[in-house]
Amino acid sequence: MVFVNSRAVAPEAVRPPTLETVGLDFDHDIELVLAFLNTCDAEKGTETLDDHDQWQQWCTDRSLGTAPGVEAAREIRDSMRSAVSYGVPPPTLSTAWPVQVRLHRGIPVLTGVDALGTVLVAAARLVHTGHWDRVKICPADDCLVAFYDRSRNRSRTWCSMRVCGNREKARSWRERHTTSA
Repeated sequence: MVFVNSRAVAPEAVRPPTLETVGLDFDHDIELVLAFLNTCDAEKGTETLDDHDQWQQWCTDRSLGTAPGVEAAREIRDSMRSAVSYGVPPPTLSTAWPVQVRLHRGIPVLTGVDALGTVLVAAARLVHTGHWDRVKICPADDCLVAFYDRSRNRSRTWCSMRVCGNREKARSWRERHTTSA
């Protein structure tokens, strides 16, 4: 039996760049997309995309660069929200938005040319990596918060079981016991 030193036969291979070396951070993408989807707040009755100054401030707070018009941002946000909402068919909206492909250490990476492009690139990365299916909208009419389902079997329904889930379960329990009496 002959033993061969594998390093003598084949030199150690140079590893290709990983996601970290090109700066891809899915947690950041998730946070950015959720923040964008939550620019409207049903509970407080606020809408960031009603005013260009508020929208610009939102973009500045996240270092996203130039804020395009609020109408386009609202249209895209509403389309994305309906795509992840329970029982709401997404609109047939087909909007194109400019993005760039840059080479970073030889790896092509999508980047946005403005704030909305950056949000859309983050959302596209979530779609292509299978994370998009975990973005959901809380079905409580007085909440409607976008959240990320981190449950193992992707079965989470409510943004918070302590608040919205508990409230809905208590409501349905009252309805069952009121009608049966």
